[in-house]
Amino acid sequence: MKPKVAFFDFTGCEGCQFEVLNFGPEFLDLVKHVDIVNFREASSERNDDYDIAFIEGSITRPSEIPRLQKIRSQAKALVALGACACIGGINSLKNHMPMTDVLKTVYGPDSKYYDTIPASPINAFVPVEYFVRGCPIDRNEYLKVVKSILLGKRPEIPNYPVCVECKQAENVCVYEKGKHCLGPVTRGGCKAICVSNGRFCWGCRGLIDEPNIYSEIELLLKQGLTLAQALDRFRIFNASAEVLR
Repeated sequence: MKPKVAFFDFTGCEGCQFEVLNFGPEFLDLVKHVDIVNFREASSERNDDYDIAFIEGSITRPSEIPRLQKIRSQAKALVALGACACIGGINSLKNHMPMTDVLKTVYGPDSKYYDTIPASPINAFVPVEYFVRGCPIDRNEYLKVVKSILLGKRPEIPNYPVCVECKQAENVCVYEKGKHCLGPVTRGGCKAICVSNGRFCWGCRGLIDEPNIYSEIELLLKQGLTLAQALDRFRIFNASAEVLR
């Protein structure tokens, strides 16, 4: 029997799930090997009997925690899908503000009807076997992870900085252009897609293990940013990272 797969969303834009649907022929090839039993963006059918659960979105409300724990209890393997689920993502920007202020800013006088907590990645509450990083996810990496799961293998996910892939792509360093970039401390695997297309690294794949934060901040300061601005660059995607608290 084919493994049963389910997709679930928490607080996020659901763009990573739509990216899966955008795979086209590769998505059709995927469904030959798995049985998708729960995928709100693709089907109205619901089934709580599944082997692999893909989770998109961060946890930002108390009520989301027991729902996540229930999904975890039913899944043999849990996969964090995208920046929000893997590292907290853009939702974590609110973490450096009082939660009451966050609610008032968004909901105004109706804020008393809502609740919120600092945004966290899903592995803050449940064990996660696999991570597919990025905003949105990388197609090839997602397929690589799924294939590894089906084969019972652990996929090799890069733990080197985006700078390595920039050099492989023969990109001119963003810093040599007098601009700023988080490539030196951001986990690779995206093939430096932003830099290769004329932009800079935003840090959406999360920080590498043991990132040299102080050296990166020094680089940002040399490019004319204030300390507050440098920290803001880090926090666009990584505000929930313990190293930045």
